[in-house]
Amino acid sequence: MSNMLTALVTAACLFHASSAQSVSTAVATPSGSAGAAIPSQAPLPPKQSWCPSEIFCAGSLLQTVNLANIYVDPKTIVDKPTNNGSQQVLADFQKLNSGSITEGQILQPRPLANFPENPAFLNNVTDPVLKAWSKTVHGFWNSLIRGTDPSALCANATCESSLIPLNHTFVVPGGRFREQYYWDSFWIVEGLIESELFDIANDTLQNFMDELDTIGFIPNGGRIYYLDRSQPPLFIQMLSRYVQATGDKSILTRALPLAQKEIKWWNDNRSIKVQSPFSNQTQTMYHYFVNNTAPRPESYLTDYLTANGPDIKTPLNDSQKADLYAELASGAESGWDYTVRWFADPTGTNDGLRSLNVRNTIGVDLNSIMYKNQILLAELFGTTNNDTANTLRTAAEALKGGIIDLFWDSNKLAFYDFNLATKARNSIFTAAHFYPLWSGIIPNEMLSGSDKAFGAFASLNLVMNRYNGTFPTTFVDSGLQWDAPNAWPPHQYIILQALRALPSNLTGGALPAPASNQSTFSLIPSGQLGLDESKLPGQTLFINGAQTNATTTGAAADVNKVNGTVVNGGKPSTGGWANLLEIQLANRYMASAFCSWHATGGSIDGVVPKLSPAELNVTLSVNNTGNMFEKFSNLDIDSAGRGGEYTVQAGFGWTNGVVLWVASNYGQQLVLPQCPDLLNLKANGTTQGNAASRSWGNAPRLLSCL
Repeated sequence: MSNMLTALVTAACLFHASSAQSVSTAVATPSGSAGAAIPSQAPLPPKQSWCPSEIFCAGSLLQTVNLANIYVDPKTIVDKPTNNGSQQVLADFQKLNSGSITEGQILQPRPLANFPENPAFLNNVTDPVLKAWSKTVHGFWNSLIRGTDPSALCANATCESSLIPLNHTFVVPGGRFREQYYWDSFWIVEGLIESELFDIANDTLQNFMDELDTIGFIPNGGRIYYLDRSQPPLFIQMLSRYVQATGDKSILTRALPLAQKEIKWWNDNRSIKVQSPFSNQTQTMYHYFVNNTAPRPESYLTDYLTANGPDIKTPLNDSQKADLYAELASGAESGWDYTVRWFADPTGTNDGLRSLNVRNTIGVDLNSIMYKNQILLAELFGTTNNDTANTLRTAAEALKGGIIDLFWDSNKLAFYDFNLATKARNSIFTAAHFYPLWSGIIPNEMLSGSDKAFGAFASLNLVMNRYNGTFPTTFVDSGLQWDAPNAWPPHQYIILQALRALPSNLTGGALPAPASNQSTFSLIPSGQLGLDESKLPGQTLFINGAQTNATTTGAAADVNKVNGTVVNGGKPSTGGWANLLEIQLANRYMASAFCSWHATGGSIDGVVPKLSPAELNVTLSVNNTGNMFEKFSNLDIDSAGRGGEYTVQAGFGWTNGVVLWVASNYGQQLVLPQCPDLLNLKANGTTQGNAASRSWGNAPRLLSCL
């Protein structure tokens, strides 16, 4: 066995490795010693009927290789085709990673003929630097567009691969995510539309339709190990956006029956009857629920250790392990993998991921997406099939009733997940609150007046005034990647769209101001966040070169409030409160994306100079050319997010898509960000944060988290 491990480690070195980038991607490099003994193993989990491979799915080979800890990222193993036929590989483990075909070679970059150099949306951006940068981000599509190379596909038993080949061109998110992904593609399509790459948007939809046609649903991503789960179902919304933007209704001939097929799949596999304790009515709702009793192949070691780790005081039995593996897969299906939101008791004592309760959680976001899907699909049918359209509208109206019944708290003016185990709403406030508003579900309490409507967005006002970045997924800093301080591009888009969806009679009037001795926390409806103000994540800062801690309560906690606006929130404006929050969030998102790109080596000839080696050394980016991160820290606009199962990724499809959408829709209100002085941060003993502006500084203060 030691010889086998030696061969595996040697083979691992044959992977193509990208040039070193500080925190951008997990490079496929060996981490196990060639002479190390293979660790003892727990019994193998059951074989999974949906994942038939003896190599890439749960089984002896995959478990042995993962426990040998050959790669930093376990996804590398299951993405690399073998060099020989499966029978030979299974007979001889040494040859699993000795091949010359790399995990990304089957998917080839596709040069784009007639790439639009100056799409029309650039005319909306008035700041010359941000206009040039938006054009640069537009150009990143050339690095992310892929197509399947038929000549590299495994055929005739010459090798085996986990790839699900696609017939059309597509965009990958970036980094370790080297195949097409489901919900990422919604924001990618938004960006493609702004970039006038309508043919690539169409290809993306065609790939999803191929999967609906052949698989019966849209899997999480383009690998066989994703065939047990989907992701937030946004295909219909992509389709609607594409038709709206292009006027191409010819796609509907194929798309409409397949869109119905997707809704049926979710009805058949992810719907549940819920007896409401509030109305005593039975509601048909949706939840994430994956049938899986083994570690996820792409995260095998992580899941294995979660179920079998040495820190477990009382070993789990086989049934408990199977339940845990199902919870882990269901969390991955949600897209929010992972967050305390999915714990059995999100605000209480928990045992980490072993406390997952995803299948018993009726999520605000999923049900809002399904509601909007039904509404949009009815609109796409139009008058061509009135019966189907009316059936969809009836189902949507019933689901809307369930959403308000189960999720809406009229006193707190917020939506909360419903917990089947406790038969009550969870108290944790999350970014999922904004999904119904984005989907057009506005409860009567909000419709009663501008003050109530603001109450549903008061948490955003707090974030803009208290923190450096954008809206976090939760206000709980758990170390999980879908919790504080991480702020994800899709959520900033959803919040902006939620503000835009409000009726105009609710959005006027000045932005409310707290009393002189209070912070913006005092404007939030009582109990909405489920936390006392002093329990919110802290924001440390630099003032005049000195590090200090921001107070957690009172007026001084609003450390980003300045001159009638907020730091990196655009210019002061006299518009209504909703428009002001839109402008602030749009500017803050661009600041997060732009400043972290610049801090990691980004530059534009003649427009944005590259930082000095001394500055780039602070972010370990001397040889880098700028990262577009998948997530950001809401405490530090120079930084990517943190936590989770893998190294933070760069690329990045949905980040770029939201940048282009924001540039298109808010370009005239965007102001060049004030980025932190990295050398100031180094002098203060930290490699993160906002201090004095490093390049363009008129802001009286810029603030930082350690």
